[in-house]
Amino acid sequence: MATTSEETIALLHGVPLFGTLSDDDLLEVAAVTVPRHFDAGEVVFREGDRSNTCYVVRSGRARAVREHSGRRTLTLATFGPGDIFGELAMFEDESRSATVETLDDTDVCAILGHDMRRLLRSHPDIAVKLLGALGRRLRETNERLARQSFQTVQSRVAAALAELVAAASADGAGETDVLITATQTDLAQLAGSSRESASRFLATLERAGVITQGRGKLTVHDPGRLEGYVY
Repeated sequence: MATTSEETIALLHGVPLFGTLSDDDLLEVAAVTVPRHFDAGEVVFREGDRSNTCYVVRSGRARAVREHSGRRTLTLATFGPGDIFGELAMFEDESRSATVETLDDTDVCAILGHDMRRLLRSHPDIAVKLLGALGRRLRETNERLARQSFQTVQSRVAAALAELVAAASADGAGETDVLITATQTDLAQLAGSSRESASRFLATLERAGVITQGRGKLTVHDPGRLEGYVY
């Protein structure tokens, strides 16, 4: 998969972590990226692996998962075009805290940690900007976790569904009748709930006309109504 520097810079420009960088800064970052392709269902890295590369999604989707007691799998996050994962590898070689696997055929820009650290040593202004962006992401994550600790299962499932709708909209979906490719298990994992609890709430949404369920997918007819279930 051949890509130009302009295409890579345009991709990086849309990544919040790189949002404060100038075009000249992004050109430096683009110079150390490497295109990679993963087939659907392929593991990019596993929890416990050495952390030496971060990835920016160009196309396709991936998700971060962790296994808990009883071999229950919890989805921590999903990633689509413009999202970054494994970003701490830019700063240190630590063990991965989660497994990331692809949901579709996925193309990414890979950034090797040692290349990025060499760049940061020679451009400390870029390092300062990236550390500021990481700090903001950490605060946002803490706020989200704090909100979730007080949310009901229904609220968490609605919020997870709203995030998938937002991702689909970013990929060009319309304002209504948004098709989401996800199973009840996927949504339960995203919401940190049991499949049974998620299934009951999805049935409630279907009876209310907010969604229509299918095998491995669902359609959100009126995304705005989901906000009434998030509190």
